[in-house]
Amino acid sequence: MKVETKPFGRIIVAIDVYSTYAPVLQRALAMASEPSQLSLVYVTLPHAYFEPYAVDIGRDFVADIQAKAASRLKDIAAANGIPTEQTYSMIGDASDEIHRLAEQQGADLIVIGTHGKSGLKLLLGSTANAVLHGVKCDVLAVKV
Repeated sequence: MKVETKPFGRIIVAIDVYSTYAPVLQRALAMASEPSQLSLVYVTLPHAYFEPYAVDIGRDFVADIQAKAASRLKDIAAANGIPTEQTYSMIGDASDEIHRLAEQQGADLIVIGTHGKSGLKLLLGSTANAVLHGVKCDVLAVKV
């Protein structure tokens, strides 16, 4: 049986601007015909806690993280030829927000980094695993 393949058109690249993202971005750029096919996304959790006390540090802090991430995404996009209007910094559950963006964009592929810890998470990582389940397009998990 011959399977027809077509090039990926719209690619969502989920990166952590505060961690190692270069291998994920480079793999996504290699999958695209041109950088303008990519959209970059970073999702900030709606709450941040200081351990070990589980003290919620508030919405202002989370909004500040999101704003800084948005700025970093634009810098990363500009440095790689990706249109800066195709950057998305969101607040919410990472997998839900990535699913929503992929649906809105009509994405053909989601590229996400992984460095799982144990069990199934050893294979994919909790966020990558959550993105994989329930999405309608292909997902490429890049080991970082």
